[in-house]
Amino acid sequence: MSPQMSANPLGPLARKLMKGVIVVELLGVFGAYALFHKMNNSQEFRNTMNNKFPSVLEVYYQSNEWAGVYGIREQDHEAWSAKRD
Repeated sequence: MSPQMSANPLGPLARKLMKGVIVVELLGVFGAYALFHKMNNSQEFRNTMNNKFPSVLEVYYQSNEWAGVYGIREQDHEAWSAKRD
């Protein structure tokens, strides 16, 4: 084997794949934070999420309850039922 040949030809490919995985993970983390932030600040957005993706809203409620923040679910249901009446 000549000294110029790489001992590990998959090294650059593996690095590119690893960088890609890290970028995708960071986008996922920032996307999840942005979604949480929007749900945390907008009752109307939570209503939209309730209609389109109720399981995502349930995760939001549970994460707040696990963090010791209670009453958001009840306030939302009261506000939404008042709008329907």
